[in-house]
Amino acid sequence: MGPVLSRLAGSLIVSCQPVPHGPLDRAEIVVAFALAALSSGAAGVRIESRAYVAAVRAATAAPIIGLIKRDLPDSPVRITPHLADVEALAAAGADIVAFDATQRLRPVAAAELSAAAHRLGKLAMADVSNLAEARDAFAFGADIVGTTLSGYTGGAEPEGPDFDLVSAAARLRGRVIAEGRLHVPSQAAEAMRRGAFAVVVGSAITRPEHVTRWFADAVASAAVAREFAR
Repeated sequence: MGPVLSRLAGSLIVSCQPVPHGPLDRAEIVVAFALAALSSGAAGVRIESRAYVAAVRAATAAPIIGLIKRDLPDSPVRITPHLADVEALAAAGADIVAFDATQRLRPVAAAELSAAAHRLGKLAMADVSNLAEARDAFAFGADIVGTTLSGYTGGAEPEGPDFDLVSAAARLRGRVIAEGRLHVPSQAAEAMRRGAFAVVVGSAITRPEHVTRWFADAVASAAVAREFAR
């Protein structure tokens, strides 16, 4: 196991991705989120865009998982869809390049993205949505599989984490990072019990817009229920 993976083993990784075009979508805020997370026990961070990866890299030597999100007109794949994106993230200082590895129409095969990351001396993280994709990712040489896209490739979004996918993918004897809808510490702990190599938490830590909405909706629902009960 290399030094980057050794630092991330059994750890929390914080995804510092602000709501696009929101009030926190600025480089200095992303850097501040990253440093705050790292100073509070996170072992690494997950950062979106070349510019933000470069800004965070200038501020810390901690492991960075980098990705680039794009809205493509001819593919549902959003996470690091192009070879040029892999190259940009590597140049910006990412230690690990994350990319969509789902079995959907895509501009570049996931195996090619993984190979490109390796050619540039970076680790490859395949974000998947199901067990078959995890198996394929390990077969083509991904260093890490993330459960990042479970529940986000069609249909209604589930409420909780996909612990079953974490468990099943971990049994493939590869490194699995649990990610997606982990909103409270007990869920992160359960992911580790299910065999996760590490855990990524994002919205619950670095998207106050989302957390505020969770609380606001809960308060509003309770207020309505109280009125009906009277």
